[in-house]
Amino acid sequence: MTTGQFFFATSVARRRGPSGWRIWLVLVGLLVGGLAHAQEAIRAVSASVVAGREVVRIETAQPLSAVPRAFTIQSPARVVFDFPAARNEAGRAVFDLNQGNLRSVHVIEAQGRTRVVFNLNRAVPYETELRGNVLLVTLQPTDTAASVAAPATFASDQPTAETKALVDIDFRRSEDGAGRVIVELGDPQTGVDIRNQGRALVVEFLRTRLPEGLRRRMDVIDFATPVRMITASQVGDRVRLLVEAVGEWEHSAYQRDNRFVLEVRPVTPDPSKLVQGTRYSGEKLTLNFQNIDVRSLLQVFADFTGFNIITTDSVQGNLTLRLKDVPWDQALDIILEAKQLGMTKSGNVIRIAPKKDLDAEALAQREVGKKLEELEPLRTEVFRLNFAKAEDVVKTLKDATSSGGGENVATNRLLSTRGSAVADSRTNQVFVTDVSARLEAVRDYIRRVDSPKRQVMIQARLVEAREGFGRALGVRLGGADLRTIRGGDAGYSVGGGARVAIGGSYDAITATTGESTGGLNNQNTNFFNLPATANVNNIDVPRFALSLFSPAANRFLNLELAALESDNKGRIISSPKIVTSDLNKATIKQGDQLRYLQRRTGAGGGAEDLIVTIDANLSLEVTPQITPAGKVLMSIRATKNQLTGITSAGPQLAVKEIETEVMVDSGGTVMIGGIFEQEEIESVDKVPVLGDVPVLGNLFKNRNNTANKRELLIFVTPVVIEDGVATQ
Repeated sequence: MTTGQFFFATSVARRRGPSGWRIWLVLVGLLVGGLAHAQEAIRAVSASVVAGREVVRIETAQPLSAVPRAFTIQSPARVVFDFPAARNEAGRAVFDLNQGNLRSVHVIEAQGRTRVVFNLNRAVPYETELRGNVLLVTLQPTDTAASVAAPATFASDQPTAETKALVDIDFRRSEDGAGRVIVELGDPQTGVDIRNQGRALVVEFLRTRLPEGLRRRMDVIDFATPVRMITASQVGDRVRLLVEAVGEWEHSAYQRDNRFVLEVRPVTPDPSKLVQGTRYSGEKLTLNFQNIDVRSLLQVFADFTGFNIITTDSVQGNLTLRLKDVPWDQALDIILEAKQLGMTKSGNVIRIAPKKDLDAEALAQREVGKKLEELEPLRTEVFRLNFAKAEDVVKTLKDATSSGGGENVATNRLLSTRGSAVADSRTNQVFVTDVSARLEAVRDYIRRVDSPKRQVMIQARLVEAREGFGRALGVRLGGADLRTIRGGDAGYSVGGGARVAIGGSYDAITATTGESTGGLNNQNTNFFNLPATANVNNIDVPRFALSLFSPAANRFLNLELAALESDNKGRIISSPKIVTSDLNKATIKQGDQLRYLQRRTGAGGGAEDLIVTIDANLSLEVTPQITPAGKVLMSIRATKNQLTGITSAGPQLAVKEIETEVMVDSGGTVMIGGIFEQEEIESVDKVPVLGDVPVLGNLFKNRNNTANKRELLIFVTPVVIEDGVATQ
């Protein structure tokens, strides 16, 4: 209604009397209501940085009576304010700000209200302040937000005159298996803080109190949601809810009037999604278009992401697509691949053109750069090395690789085709001549490689343990008849004038004939000879002899028992130690070097003698590498070879070697290998038949039991040396 219409309505009302006055009042009410409605509007949105904080200024047509209701979203990070019965008179719906943590602000008018959405890079707390018809929203800095671990703030943090009590705390399960914690607030302006605490969520309601009836623990495990336990408690002037959850989950929260809802949803892999990995990290979106122009589709991405997108004239065509819950950067790659397009990015500007055009531009730029490099004047620079060797650096600078194409074309990695490098070993300097860009690359390379090498001390311990046990038991039994020699009849009568003589050997003929060829001893008087052997650990076997005789007789029996039991233990420790630098091979040896002649037939048929040398020594060969984590990666070869004999073919060695690669903490000890040998021998020698007689058979046999154990263990301890001092 215009001003002229208002005066016309007034005059009509005056002419028509009382009924006209009623019409006039209705028209005035409509006019006043329309003006009031027009005043509830958002006129401008701007942002600035004050003391390191992003401050968003929302200007309204009339002063606000209270801070609008607000809620936050964790993923994607957003802060939302709802202005009831307000319109958007700012002239546009999207404000691309790109200041610090704030990317953009969207002003959306719908259903009789206007919603202002802050799109953030990450969720941070915020503060609100009313200054007349201006609402100031201050976002905390990202580092401060991280340090206080407060990812979300709801509603206003303005202090109130008194604390409000919570009305109710309830829990429900949604159809998709999410757990919903529903809190009825006493005041819709109550501030709410949410933060993660381990595998739980902590929700704090500022300036509130908890009635006695709500101070309890709620066991909600039977609802089959990620939430297991909810604990409500009073902490100072705020109410704290501890929401304990299990498994993989994500949460979101929103507030509607006096009702605050925290939703904890389970996260499960969705095979229908196009992405399951971590290559794309953009905010997820859903697209469903039929035959849309590519340029219009790219404008959607520009509005959604806040990037400036430039397209060339050759970007043409339409596209039909349906993408659901896909990161925007992956969706953009899919669209560009479908239309054979490529992109280049510079800051917040994305340029999109056909791939062939971008490839041609890149190739042309490389050709121009190559020609400029060929025309650029050469410069010479001298580099004095402190730790690296000049010859090694020059060799690396001149190192080249060959390209294909039928021609052996060398492409230097650091020097151009016109560049050169010369080493002066006397002063350890490198003279490099090349263009400026290549000299800068050489300077950076030398700065990285010309540094002192860290040193490592490696100690190896070769421990040999030996244990032996032996047991031997034997017997000798013998006898002799001396009557013939001493004037009697030998042997025993068996009838018919025959006699039998018993002796320990064929020397019994002496006893029967009387012809003496030698004196009697334990060799020619034994019936059998099974003594304990003396080869058990090369120890002489102790013996016990027993003779049965009569002084008046010329016949006797002798019995000899031999028994031995031995037990021995021994240990040999060899401990070579060596110090070397990082990535440098080191060797230490101790022992004998054996030489012998070996005859070899030459090609012409002649023979020649060669001197062959072999090592019988203790050696340690190691190449250490210090990792960024302070550990030591070692390639180790440890040997301990000993000469055991000399044969016709040459010396014979007992070889003990190990070669491996292992990673150990500095100062730590690891056993890199071991060999265990166990030998058990049990032998029995006996007289047939007689040795099998129970009990008495032990007089006709001997036993030997031998057990030997040998064990070789190899330990390695690396220690990194820092500033001349070994550190653990």
